[in-house]
Amino acid sequence: MLVIGNVGRDPEMRYTPNGSAVTSFSLAVNRYYTPAGGERQEETEWFNVVAWNRLAETCNNYVTRGMKIYVEGRLRSNSWVGQDGQTRFRNEIIANTVQFLDRRQGGSGYGGPPGEPSGGGGYGADGGYGGPEEPSDADDLPW
Repeated sequence: MLVIGNVGRDPEMRYTPNGSAVTSFSLAVNRYYTPAGGERQEETEWFNVVAWNRLAETCNNYVTRGMKIYVEGRLRSNSWVGQDGQTRFRNEIIANTVQFLDRRQGGSGYGGPPGEPSGGGGYGADGGYGGPEEPSDADDLPW
């Protein structure tokens, strides 16, 4: 699943009993459409995003409320019975990749790790930086 949206709340990080880091935050994804009446409408869908291990630590350190990000991951559905006896459902995106899309005014970037490009880069599930790289043979390209 691939989504682009704005972070709804600052990430919350916790640790499992075996020491794995888990970070969760909400993501608002907007959709614009024009119905037959002709007036433009906006619809917002909310997603819960969960990141694990090094990606969890990276998200906790650099993702902030309002930031525009790209999330790639798998959908996981949970259900449980609430105290009122009603069955509840929750869909979560288990993140494999998170890319920071915000560019602050003046090109100063998102305030991420020093020495890394501002915006457009991303972090994978292993926590490694997955930003755009120039191929080693870029000088040999015909254009």
